[in-house]
Amino acid sequence: MSEAYIYDAVRTPRGKGRKDGSLHEVTSVRLSANVLNALKERNGLDGHAVEDVIWGNVTQVKEQGGCLARTAVMASELDESIPGLAINRFCASGMEAVNLAANQVKGGAGDAYIAGGVEMMGRVPMGSDGAAVAVDPTVAMERYFVPQGISADIIATEYGFSRDQADALAVESQRRAKAAWDDNRFDKSIITVRDQNGLSILDHDEYMRPGTDMQSLGALKASFEEMGRVMPGFDKVALMKYPHLEEINHIHHAGNSSGIVDGSAGVLIGNAEFGKKFGLKPRARIRQTCKIGTDPTIMLTGPVPATQKILADSGMAISDIDLFEVNEAFASVVLRFQQAFDVDPELVNVNGGSIAMGHPLGATGAIIIGTLLDELERSDKEVGLATLCIASGMGAATIIERV
Repeated sequence: MSEAYIYDAVRTPRGKGRKDGSLHEVTSVRLSANVLNALKERNGLDGHAVEDVIWGNVTQVKEQGGCLARTAVMASELDESIPGLAINRFCASGMEAVNLAANQVKGGAGDAYIAGGVEMMGRVPMGSDGAAVAVDPTVAMERYFVPQGISADIIATEYGFSRDQADALAVESQRRAKAAWDDNRFDKSIITVRDQNGLSILDHDEYMRPGTDMQSLGALKASFEEMGRVMPGFDKVALMKYPHLEEINHIHHAGNSSGIVDGSAGVLIGNAEFGKKFGLKPRARIRQTCKIGTDPTIMLTGPVPATQKILADSGMAISDIDLFEVNEAFASVVLRFQQAFDVDPELVNVNGGSIAMGHPLGATGAIIIGTLLDELERSDKEVGLATLCIASGMGAATIIERV
């Protein structure tokens, strides 16, 4: 088995996922091509430099439909001999692209890959693909389907997290994200998005709200209470699955949930021979990957069993991990992870997370791997774990180790 190394990782800034967002006029293909071009230029990738481009995107309809990965290659400056593979594991699509590429390299199926993802949530709205899990009653009723926000509130209820705890985590995410940007901690990975004239469209994460405090969050109405308790009454569905809960405590709102944004990210992965060929030095090796299925109703607890599995598979303990990136899909997801493993919150999402900067579904898994690597280098630490919860009840994780 070959080792799979990370040679580079880049991402775009995250734009607000709505019509007045800075990236709204940029298509998924063009934003992806920007990332591919950056990796090509930064690393001198001439000719058939990589075996494949594996690209995650979740809402695969309209301009994000077809094989977006191959279309992005054709729109980029990469050689046309490089193919493309579009994949979808919901919120972990970008991570699954990286993990799949790493395991292909380890298995000898090519020397190098580019992996990552994209999501233009302001142009192709979440849910516009009409996913069967939500709309097919033969599946939804049998599996007690509820929307993700209800699932996040079930976690809060089941594991005893309060609105104040969730809001405090959100305030801290905003504080850390601002501190990271003020300290230029993302400079190594951020690529400016430019228009056809070379003028800057966006060079920073624009979703951030650094002035957020407990008082401002306290004024927000719980986002999922009405759909839970009134119409269409998803709380009743949840309580059929979890009858030991008297009622669902609705604690999540726009301020302690991940932001809807546009963005893309890519990771260059290869074996030692690839590095020698292009004169590149590896930054980290991908030590272990995993994915797992979980209860589809509570849905978002996946980071816990995924972490348990990846630690067992790698022969490691939680104490062997120096830093954690746990995607902030909702505050309760991170709170549950910290509770389950009794990890120091100071080691989790050191530079803020998706509550502050947004969650471009197909890209986030690749983003947090790159963020984790940058922070390991900045803080001179060795081993990091990235993990995400996933719709329909799944989890994924990746362990990287500096070299």
